[in-house]
Amino acid sequence: MSVRVAFHSLTGSKSFLERGLLLLVIMIFLEGTVLTLGAASSPDISAQDNTGGGHNHLDDHRGIAGSHDHTNYTYSKKAFPVLSLDYHHIQVPFEISLWVLLASLMKLGFHLIPRLSSIVPESCLLIVVGLLVGGLIKLAGEDVPPVLDSNLFFLCLLPPIILDAGYFLPIRPFMENIGTILMFAVVGTLWNAFFVGGLLYAVCQIEGTYLSQVELLPCLLFGSIISAVDPVAVLAVFEEIHINELLHILVFGESLLNDAVTVVLYHLFEEYSGAGEVTPMDVVLGVICFLIVSLGGIAVGAIYGILAAFTSRFTSHTRVIEPLFVFVYSYMAYLSAEMFHLSGIMALIACGAVMRPYVEANISHKSHTTVKYFLKMWSSVSETLIFIFLGVATVAGPHAWNWTFVSVTVILCLVSRVIGVVGLTFIINKFRIVKLTTKDQFIVAYGGLRGAIAFSLGYLLDKDHFPMRTMFLTAIITEIFFTVFVQGMTIKPLVDLLAVKKKQEAKRSINEEIHTQFLDHLLTGIEDICGHYGHHHWKDKLNRFNKKYIKKCLIAGERYKEPQLIAFYHKMEFKQAIELVESGGGVKLPSAVPSQVSMQNIQPKKLPPPVAERALPQFTKGREEEIRKILRSNLQKTRQRVSADPGSDLPSANLRGNIRRATAKLISDPFWGGLHSYNRSTLVPEKCIIVIIIMWS
Repeated sequence: MSVRVAFHSLTGSKSFLERGLLLLVIMIFLEGTVLTLGAASSPDISAQDNTGGGHNHLDDHRGIAGSHDHTNYTYSKKAFPVLSLDYHHIQVPFEISLWVLLASLMKLGFHLIPRLSSIVPESCLLIVVGLLVGGLIKLAGEDVPPVLDSNLFFLCLLPPIILDAGYFLPIRPFMENIGTILMFAVVGTLWNAFFVGGLLYAVCQIEGTYLSQVELLPCLLFGSIISAVDPVAVLAVFEEIHINELLHILVFGESLLNDAVTVVLYHLFEEYSGAGEVTPMDVVLGVICFLIVSLGGIAVGAIYGILAAFTSRFTSHTRVIEPLFVFVYSYMAYLSAEMFHLSGIMALIACGAVMRPYVEANISHKSHTTVKYFLKMWSSVSETLIFIFLGVATVAGPHAWNWTFVSVTVILCLVSRVIGVVGLTFIINKFRIVKLTTKDQFIVAYGGLRGAIAFSLGYLLDKDHFPMRTMFLTAIITEIFFTVFVQGMTIKPLVDLLAVKKKQEAKRSINEEIHTQFLDHLLTGIEDICGHYGHHHWKDKLNRFNKKYIKKCLIAGERYKEPQLIAFYHKMEFKQAIELVESGGGVKLPSAVPSQVSMQNIQPKKLPPPVAERALPQFTKGREEEIRKILRSNLQKTRQRVSADPGSDLPSANLRGNIRRATAKLISDPFWGGLHSYNRSTLVPEKCIIVIIIMWS
């Protein structure tokens, strides 16, 4: 009634057109009111006129408003949906979470059964789990999903494993054996690729194998895919057998650095497989491409590592985002390298190795712990998923089995690996001080495992250009299973049978650090006296440049001035203090004088009188600085004394020649070979004194 009165009062002096427009506005208002009040109702379609639905919406609104249109609409109330199912909305993240949960539960279950994990490597068990999961999916009548897609593998699963390996890479043993690692990674991979590919092509041309349609370049492409040692498989197996650090760094370093060779050979043979021939110019371009791919990947990783270190310099007020910079810069280094078809693996290794010493000096201890455990968790889950997905992909197929091709591939991979390792070691031992023994060569050759990288590269092949792609994938999967199951399961008993030296889990002490630095300075001085500029000379140059320029730019505050020995002592002391608090006071601190940092939460005990009397004397800061100056000038500046003016009181030329011959004779002694090994805790004081006398005489 009120609406009608308002209508007449508003339209008393209006024209017909204006009345119609005003009526339309009122109907729209009424429509909103009705729909709001009846939101839980829906029109009964069966009660509508089925004459074609020619009436317009304005007539409907008039009918609702009670106009002269006598068409009646009835509304039936539906029950409110209390619970509904929309699986497609969350399908992808839900399935990803299920896979991660399955991988974590499997890893947890294997370690709850110590007898099983001590006999069978974890990678083998995970592949079996993948086979079972794929078989159950197939028995259920569903299509097995392509879980090990190349993009998923290279962009999501592989980077965490490589970043974890690069960030915690033992730099000292890696650099001391870089020549041997490069020989195995570059020359060894080239040998394996051409040996396997060439002999496979020869076997395919034999009548009766039914493989005469396989050409040479596709065989060489297959050889380049199958010849590279896989870092994921090596990590999974070698960490369980606890092999000594030398053999571990040789095999694992080879698996990291052969990525550049594999990438170049893969793209080279893939490009020219259609052309049918490779010219000498293509070979030259391939060598140039190898240098660009490897050095370019290292340069990209180093740049991002420096950026990460420089950024961490300014995070003292926002500690919560410190770990984020480590992960984001590393992943951007990998993606940038892959964008230009450079070696993403080498970019990640370089980024992690470059950033770590500077980032750890800037970030807090909590951030360091976060980075450490998040990388370990991330890489462990990725590694577990890779092996499970490998088993699922095996069930998914398709497969093209050829007994001749598959069996010859497995045999040639073994033969080429043995010949390559033995031949290269024969050359390498001529230049190494610590020779690789026959047992070492056997472990290096037997530890050349293949993994998911080879499968993903084979998966990337185009079916149209490579009609034998399915047979290649079947042979690759067979080789992976042979190396992981047969070689991976038997390498641990063989290591025990051959009595190969294992890794010694010993905490590094301040005494060992002092002796290591002393020997570094000593060997640098000996190289100067002998006139030989070896790696100790260049390492000393690099350390000086790093301390003088780089640390000032990348480390915040005055921490870059802290001596390396003092920094190591503070780090070790802080770690021991944490262990002491966590264990309830059961850890014994090695320092005779407890520091304020390590003993801040512990009630100090009174020492007995005899011990208290033998306490170290307290020096003033001036006296400590004087002692430090004396040590620095006598231990670190040998080169400046040797390169003095001719008029100074230096030994004559004949005496200098005698000094060089004497020191060269000392270097050839087996004692000096031990200096290049990794256990530097034992010294021979007599020979050290002899060398010092010769140096300063």
